[in-house]
Amino acid sequence: MIIEDERLLADSISEVLQHKGFEVETVYDGEAGLQYAELGIYDLLILDVMMPKVDGYTVARQLRSKHLGTPILILTARSALEDRITGLNAGADYYLTKPFDIRELLACVNALLRRQGSQVDEMTFGNTALDLSSATLICGANRIRLSAKEFEIMRYLLQAGERNLSKEAILSRVWGLESEAVENHVEVYIGFLRKKLASIGSDIRIEAIRRLGYHLEVCQDDPPAAL
Repeated sequence: MIIEDERLLADSISEVLQHKGFEVETVYDGEAGLQYAELGIYDLLILDVMMPKVDGYTVARQLRSKHLGTPILILTARSALEDRITGLNAGADYYLTKPFDIRELLACVNALLRRQGSQVDEMTFGNTALDLSSATLICGANRIRLSAKEFEIMRYLLQAGERNLSKEAILSRVWGLESEAVENHVEVYIGFLRKKLASIGSDIRIEAIRRLGYHLEVCQDDPPAAL
């Protein structure tokens, strides 16, 4: 997500990133950016500093205070050493000053995404792996393919680990902010995933916490035998 009040710049960056295959959403003030970023559905935030309503440093601090680990790339005209230190101390992972070369921006984006493991081929939790290239859950010799929605939900849960994901966050991430899907859709697909995990003998459990959402746990008991 791009949080930048200079609309022309924000839209230009968005166009470049989309051309490179990224899905991009853009907001034009810090308050809206903070609200969306708190959903925890984004792989990376590109964040301006000098914005109306809420400045970028405050956005970064509030996100980090809520233990959201989304990588943050600060993109600003404030180039003094003190500003860089403030940005990094606020929780930014990288600080890029304007004007900038688009090639450097793309390099930063790719580096930050690699750092959080979004470009690996496999994600693991407990005794189970999710093959990202084939959308397949693997437990020992047992394998099962996931539908597109199941795959996106499972990947999101694996990224979050033991952190709770609300139904709203899952809806936004998997179905999109403009979708008419409802929370029952999430419940149905969580049910599908639970059955598929059990069918391959996985020790992963998708736990539900009332009003907080879902998270993954490793079952301490012996996992069920594969069907």
